[in-house]
Amino acid sequence: MKALVLYDSTYGNTATIAKAIYKVIAKKYDAVLVPFTDIRLSAFHEVDFLVVGSPTQGGRPTKALEGLLKRLPSESLKNVRVAAFDTRLDVKSQTFLLRLVMNTIHYAAGKIAHILVSKGGKLIAKPQGFIVKDTKGPLPDEEIARAGRWAEKLVLLS
Repeated sequence: MKALVLYDSTYGNTATIAKAIYKVIAKKYDAVLVPFTDIRLSAFHEVDFLVVGSPTQGGRPTKALEGLLKRLPSESLKNVRVAAFDTRLDVKSQTFLLRLVMNTIHYAAGKIAHILVSKGGKLIAKPQGFIVKDTKGPLPDEEIARAGRWAEKLVLLS
């Protein structure tokens, strides 16, 4: 089985989470870790297991990553097991107004998962969010460890 961990990262936090996920998946599968800027659309035809992540920006993945995923042909992910993650601010530590906005517009992972499923992917786990301490980070150490544990669950479900 071939696995692909694809990500976009603005400040390096999502890349760190993607690497933690990749390290676990690569123990079991022929896996590659690729920033979305280095991917070819044909690469999606070569994978059985796809994990995609992005920072949350305005409740969505980055425009560039979202655009790439939307350009995938219909059914191009048929029979591919997929999972999605994002990095995000902790809603509990925000002001009331920002909490209200975040709870209304939601996060990138759910939107990524929706696109992957619309392209034929089989979602194997609930979209996951990893907390950054501030817009630019850093990531708390426990979030990196949690990413590894999430990846272990993905491997079991794949």
